[in-house]
Amino acid sequence: MELIPVLDLARGVAVHAVGGDRARYAPVRSVLTPGVQGDALALARAYRSLPGVSRCYVADLDAIAGRPAQRDLVARLRSDEGFGGPLLLDAGVASLADRDRLAIDSTDLIVGLETLRSFADLAGLAALGRITFSLDLRNDVALVTEDLKTKTLSTEPEALARGAIGAGARSLILLDVGRVGRGVGLNLELFASLRRALPRVPLLAGGGVRGAGDLDALAGIGCDGVLVASALHRGVIGAAPGTDQSAASAVR
Repeated sequence: MELIPVLDLARGVAVHAVGGDRARYAPVRSVLTPGVQGDALALARAYRSLPGVSRCYVADLDAIAGRPAQRDLVARLRSDEGFGGPLLLDAGVASLADRDRLAIDSTDLIVGLETLRSFADLAGLAALGRITFSLDLRNDVALVTEDLKTKTLSTEPEALARGAIGAGARSLILLDVGRVGRGVGLNLELFASLRRALPRVPLLAGGGVRGAGDLDALAGIGCDGVLVASALHRGVIGAAPGTDQSAASAVR
């Protein structure tokens, strides 16, 4: 199972996501960058040095909230000054108009449920590049826009996942922002349900993993990867699930 480190960016700073309350996110303090807080480039370089890590998940929280995108910082993260490798980028892009306005390449682009207005928009983006759909939840409840509610028959997670894959998304993240950084555990039943419903779709997990036991459970279900933040910052989990140090803390 792939381990994918996470960078949440707000106003040029790497912040520590906890519980989805973005207004309260503070600059990251990490054992990976001792003596440095919130330095996204330094943290990205630290991630790059971890054995087995090949991709980094980046959430531009400014763009997701409708503020100007952090394009310069994202470009630096893509360079050797930062991660220097592939990024999974969520910048609030939900349509071709958003993509064109932000001048964002669709390759390895994440389209999040919390900003998606229609599956037709998703299909338009998927026609131009590889799209990962983020099935965004808050404490097990799907974060569906009002626009999308009027255009879909069901807002149940499995139905939304099927709709996204049907529109051309290549892979799926099940991300519960209410569980992020809190170490409260995952809804393993929902992960298992999605795995059974979409057995051939790459499935990534995010939000609520506490340590080795949860990683083992996700691998047993058939998850292909897990997004990690808090446990890396605290030194609880190593560079890959097999190097987990303990089960005492949380990963994103």
